[in-house]
Parts: sequence; structure tokens; C-alpha cells
Amino acid sequence: MGVEAAGHRTALQMAQEALAGGVTMLQLREKHAQLKQVMEQGKQLRDLCREFSVPFIVNDRIDVALLLDADGVHVGQDDLPGLAARRLLGDDKIIGISAGTMEEAEWAMENGADYLGVGPIFSTSTKPDAGEAIGTGLIRDIAARWDVPLVGIGGINHNNASQVIAAGAHGVAVVSAITQQHDPRNAGYTLAENVRIALYNRSTDT
Repeated sequence: MGVEAAGHRTALQMAQEALAGGVTMLQLREKHAQLKQVMEQGKQLRDLCREFSVPFIVNDRIDVALLLDADGVHVGQDDLPGLAARRLLGDDKIIGISAGTMEEAEWAMENGADYLGVGPIFSTSTKPDAGEAIGTGLIRDIAARWDVPLVGIGGINHNNASQVIAAGAHGVAVVSAITQQHDPRNAGYTLAENVRIALYNRSTDT
């Protein structure tokens, strides 16, 4: 789950409710705030994640991940390459890399990705520069080629998450599917339960 403030809730409140609902990884996404604010918020989110024994990932910002001793980073195709991030963060950290094509997936694997964020699967307004929706086909193709954890990203909610898992993803990344809901805790629980059921169904079908 990517965390941003929404409505009358702070980012910390949103994260706490989502984690209580069953979210299994949390990502700090903050591209515009001043570093001081990012660090203050990041420390609170990191400590909250440790309380729930959930990995805390920083989006893009290697410097912030280092300063916060985050569990890892997620980088895009135009960010610092995964191998460079690994050298800076160390072998015990998680490196996630985005991929929207097979060529980008190949590059991500060459750069030592621990998991791939594949998408945008569906249309999304959360990230305006995400590009056209690509559907679930790329997930199927990557899953057939590599044994690497895949996380579907882009426009995913509790209604369509099972489609992404059925295609071969191991999880889904969301923002508005939780942060824009009236009850974020219940939204997190419903989404996590749908993913769990879809993973079970996929395992029994193979």
C-alpha cells in the first residue's frame, strides 16, 4: 500500500488503519514535501510498520531510505538502477523495480530486482504519468519466464484484485482503494482477504 494523507485523516492514521486491516507492506510515497517533513513522517511510518512486523519501503528516494533505515526501496525505470540501489542500501534490503513492458522487466531482472511492480494493469488517476493500462497479459508472460514475486499496480481495488492474482501476481499495490474509502481498515481487510482467496484458488488449480 502507498501512503498519502487523504480527507480528514493523516498519513499516519491512514497507515495504522490499513495495517490493522491486514496490509502486508507499506510504501512511503512523497515527492513534493520538504525533506524535513518527509523524514518526520517517515520515522512515524517506519516505527508503525515495525510494530506490525510489516516491511517499510520508500518510493524512489534512496537517500530517505538510508536515513530511515527502511526495509527497502521501490524504483522506476528512470530512477537510480537497482544494482546501484543495492550497493548503497546493502544486500539485506528489498529492491523493487517497476516494469510496464517485457523489455523493462528484463532490465529490472538484470538489475537484481527482488520483486517487480507490473502495470499499470488498469486505468489509474493516482499516478497521472503512469501511461495506458496494459491489462494482465504482461503478468502472465513474466510469471512464465521468471520465478520472481510480482505485484500488480494501477487501478486495482477489491473488485478486480482477484483477476491480477489469477494472472500470476503474488500481491497488489493500491492507494485510493484504501485511502479514499470511508473505512480504510475494512477496505484493507477486504482487499487482503480477496488476495488471500485468489492465491489459494490459484494454488489449487495448478
